[in-house]
Amino acid sequence: MRRKQSTPWHGECACAPATMALVSADSRIAELLGSCTSSSNRHRWEERSRSEHNLVNIQKTHERMQTENKISPYYRTKLRGLYTTAKADAEAECNILRKALDKIAEIKSLLEERRIAAKIAGLYNESEPPRKTMRRGVLMTLLQQSAMTLPLWIGKPGDKPPPLCGAIPAASDYVAKPGDKVAARVKAVDGDEQWILAEVVSYSHATNKYEVDDIDEEGKERHTLSRRRIIPLPQWKANPETDPEALFQKDQLVLALYPQTTCFYRALIHAPPQRPQDDYSVLFEDTSYADGYSPPLNVAQRYVVACKETKKK
Repeated sequence: MRRKQSTPWHGECACAPATMALVSADSRIAELLGSCTSSSNRHRWEERSRSEHNLVNIQKTHERMQTENKISPYYRTKLRGLYTTAKADAEAECNILRKALDKIAEIKSLLEERRIAAKIAGLYNESEPPRKTMRRGVLMTLLQQSAMTLPLWIGKPGDKPPPLCGAIPAASDYVAKPGDKVAARVKAVDGDEQWILAEVVSYSHATNKYEVDDIDEEGKERHTLSRRRIIPLPQWKANPETDPEALFQKDQLVLALYPQTTCFYRALIHAPPQRPQDDYSVLFEDTSYADGYSPPLNVAQRYVVACKETKKK
């Protein structure tokens, strides 16, 4: 059962900001969605049509040059102008796409903030019945969707992938936000320690400890853990075609979420992704196999993090 404050006064204090956050998030989301479908987008598509016409002119000019089998000063000048225009058009379209991606990222962030605010409001609402445990099949589907919708990092020429892109770890002073998904090292019922998929509830700067909820037991079990027991999950996919250095490489030791579970286990990278939409192929440590490793299994970039341990148990 979810935690509840002992007096109505505390509940009102918690619910009011949460309700305001919901209204604010809804308003901003509506504004962003409206800007994505505004009449200005029609103008952008008209510009794109014009740039495509320019590309056709470039192709036709090259065809004429091949037919005449010569490169005259006229064609040189014409092509220089056409290519200059094409380059400017491409840069303009790239900027438009980046702005659209920024809006999508903001909408996703607002939706997450809205989910957390709704959770807080429900946490203190005495009139609502306790939320039922999510069915496992539904949970697995949500985890798959989270992996599929993880945004691909697209930098400008010369930019390096940021922390939490693919295999790049978080900065040393990074603090995960409420709602962020992490790998958390907790003690199991039998006393053994294991890495689980968890959601950050809060972080105390006074104690340098996190409060996290087990994803598989939302509202049932909360863990208080030090920073060294928390590994933030990637917030962007790394593009193998442009940023292969931001991916774990073959034979590298990692922690990977075992398929259809919410636990991370030690594994070796069998093959990194070859395309942006591809998963890692990993070999989980498994003593039931002769060589000590499972057959290759696919795990999404979202659920593969660095393993600090170096020796096989």
